[in-house]
Amino acid sequence: MVACLATKKVTVTIPEDLLDEIRAEAAERGMSAYVAEALRLKRDRDRLRELSDWLQEEHGPLTEEERTTAFKELEGLDAEHERRRATGSHGAGEAA
Repeated sequence: MVACLATKKVTVTIPEDLLDEIRAEAAERGMSAYVAEALRLKRDRDRLRELSDWLQEEHGPLTEEERTTAFKELEGLDAEHERRRATGSHGAGEAA
């Protein structure tokens, strides 16, 4: 079930080549949905970076091995998210 959220129209400037790619990618979902999803993902990554910075201040910097492992796990999560989005398959209690 999708909750109805308030929206606000904004104007942004995007390089033309990127806009062409986004239009092709967004297709059926629509530009607004695509951009909203991209902004949520960016916001989430920014929050994770803030958490990472805080943890490094508290516990010291990551080793190269820890950094590599973390990025591999993020890539795996991104791939799973994309797979589920593309197939429309996610069970009850699972994030899309």
